[in-house]
Amino acid sequence: MLFKKNKIEKKSYDKTVFKPVLKSNLYNQEKVIGFKEIKTGKFHEEMLITSPNDLKNFMTTYNLTEDEISKEW
Repeated sequence: MLFKKNKIEKKSYDKTVFKPVLKSNLYNQEKVIGFKEIKTGKFHEEMLITSPNDLKNFMTTYNLTEDEISKEW
């Protein structure tokens, strides 16, 4: 059991209220992914992206594709 791979827990979100957004900081190249409220524009941070695996894990967790994630600078 020491080397058992952790399963990724599936989560969901309300697609009528939130949209997935990847925010990139041009100054320090930091990337954060989360959800933005469609009506208010308020951003809810979910995860700091430090590697391509982080993005894949987020997409797997929320059952998303790259086309569904909008990018903001």
